Amino acid sequence: MGMGGSSNTNTPMVGGAPMYPTKDIVDNAVNSKDHTTLVAAVKAAGLVDTLKSPGPFTVFAPTNAAFAALPPGTVDTLLKPENKGTLTTVLTYHVVPGRMDSAALMNAIKAGGGKAVLKTASGGTLTAMMSGSNVLVTDAKGGTAMVTIADVYQSNGVIHVVNKVLLPG
Repeated sequence: MGMGGSSNTNTPMVGGAPMYPTKDIVDNAVNSKDHTTLVAAVKAAGLVDTLKSPGPFTVFAPTNAAFAALPPGTVDTLLKPENKGTLTTVLTYHVVPGRMDSAALMNAIKAGGGKAVLKTASGGTLTAMMSGSNVLVTDAKGGTAMVTIADVYQSNGVIHVVNKVLLPG
């Protein structure tokens, strides 16, 4: 890597862990202490293999705090085996096929006259827009999440950390 110290300087930190662009979405997410609920949900939904596949995927990854902000009992209910279908729908609603980093998102927002409609892996849509320098993502129920850490590149896509769980209609 030439002179000038560690090659890790450009590796973003999420939940106190470095996110390596050489690792896939799952292998990185399991190391983030802010995403233990998301990882548990991905495992419960049986989506590990999907999110380890070549993709690429753009994942809006809610933090533990985002899941905790849902009505009491929501997460526990979703994690029950009989609710696997619903959980899968909620999780895949946070996944947009393709690699959309913030530059691509901003271009799509500009092209859409201030709004970009993103088709999710669940078949639903998310609407992205700018608020100052922040990217906001609005779900089918009108809830809005802010991207708090953008452009966490993965071997099979990109993660944008969000501060709210997005809910399909």
